[in-house]
Amino acid sequence: MFVRKAAMILCRCCWIVFVALVLVGVLADPVLPFGLTFVPAAVAVAITVVLGRLSSREVAVKARPAVEVGPPVTGRWTALNSPADRVPSHGVHGYGQTYAIDVVAEPEEGESRPPFRWLWPVARRNEDFPAFGAPLLAVADGTVVHASDGQRDHLSRNSGPALAYLMLFEASVRDMAGARRIVGNHVVLDLGDGTYAMYAHVRRGSLQVEVGDTVRAGQQLARCGNSGNSTEPHVHFQLMDHPDLDVARGIPFTWRDIGVPANGETFVTREPVGGDW
Repeated sequence: MFVRKAAMILCRCCWIVFVALVLVGVLADPVLPFGLTFVPAAVAVAITVVLGRLSSREVAVKARPAVEVGPPVTGRWTALNSPADRVPSHGVHGYGQTYAIDVVAEPEEGESRPPFRWLWPVARRNEDFPAFGAPLLAVADGTVVHASDGQRDHLSRNSGPALAYLMLFEASVRDMAGARRIVGNHVVLDLGDGTYAMYAHVRRGSLQVEVGDTVRAGQQLARCGNSGNSTEPHVHFQLMDHPDLDVARGIPFTWRDIGVPANGETFVTREPVGGDW
């Protein structure tokens, strides 16, 4: 764990040094010869590749059975970036995302969710999306080990220009700042037996729990938001084996009575009654 944590910190530091060297070279006299400027970036890429390969081997060798939990939301939702279609579901094993899933809320009949646009409007208000403000529920009995909701909910990134800005600039800056800036406001629950549940992109100021609280399955924890690396208000959910995202490895999940919805699959969940779905 210590080696993985140190490697993640070193990777971020290398990117910061690289950006600093580039800026100095553009705005003033270069500190290093042109070729050496790219050494920190090369080291960062090498670390990322090595950690990715190690994680892939660990997943293959230490695969754990899926843990059954309740769904983190109620109502009508559609799955995106699902581990039912590919693993790792988000393209990387980092930050415990191997089996993570994104879900977006579907509006009431006769309404629609704002679609992706190539040019206009560049961004939309979060209130235009039905997921914004939706309750996030505890998927099982557990203890809150992390809870944060101080980061802002930014405008959507579901247009060509906004997505380009996210991928080329914003995501890189967040990555250098660390996992908490990538997942935004988030809640982590200790479910016992070395299993932790993480909810990302939580709405600012919506927390209803704090670190140390014991929660019951179905209890509201916070609300869905659009903080961190997010294109639109949605729920990012994952199970992992450690509360620290820098060292966590993903654990497969299955939602009670639903399973693991595939990409594009719409599912409906009911309100839990007495902690039972």
